[in-house]
Amino acid sequence: MSSSGIASDRIGSERSSFRTRERHSGHPRHRALPGERDGYVGHVEIREARRSDAGDVAAVHVRSWQQGYRGLLPDDYLAALRPEERARRYSFEDADPARPATLVAVDGGAIVGFATTGTCRDREAGPAGEVMALYVDPPSWGAGVGRALVAAARARLADQGFARAVLWVLEGNERAERFYRIDGWSHDGTRRRDEVWGAAVDELRYARALG
Repeated sequence: MSSSGIASDRIGSERSSFRTRERHSGHPRHRALPGERDGYVGHVEIREARRSDAGDVAAVHVRSWQQGYRGLLPDDYLAALRPEERARRYSFEDADPARPATLVAVDGGAIVGFATTGTCRDREAGPAGEVMALYVDPPSWGAGVGRALVAAARARLADQGFARAVLWVLEGNERAERFYRIDGWSHDGTRRRDEVWGAAVDELRYARALG
């Protein structure tokens, strides 16, 4: 499930920096979400997650759920989430290319977001890649981190040969739906009830072409 979640050396084993280019490229400026700062000042580095990142990624994961899903999931469930429990479930630096892989966003030496991609798990969706998770630390919301991560995730899936990608959004998460629509995704009409990290959730599937 994505909030607002690999064969590319360009994005994977080599470090990549993403900067906002609106002021220099002549392209239309990003349309800010409600409450979003107009553009990202500075830069965010995107790199592959390492085993040593597990604790920091888990902390971002939990904080983003606790704030982003407030009002969508029970308060007592969110309050009980523990980063150490999630960290134990990650398998970063897995050498198997068929398994999901994770990219992290680093700003000033701190991990401020992550995205996990892989082969789509929905058979009825046909051949497609999937953004299995994308979360940004709440203090970095509106700073361009999510845009850098989703661009890197799309590029990674395209480099793997996928022409299309899907992702799932928690139903009622309007901020996430706006974010993905701005990035060119659209709801393909598919809904499901799933269990994610022990919570029963209703989700909407979004899709877009890659390339």
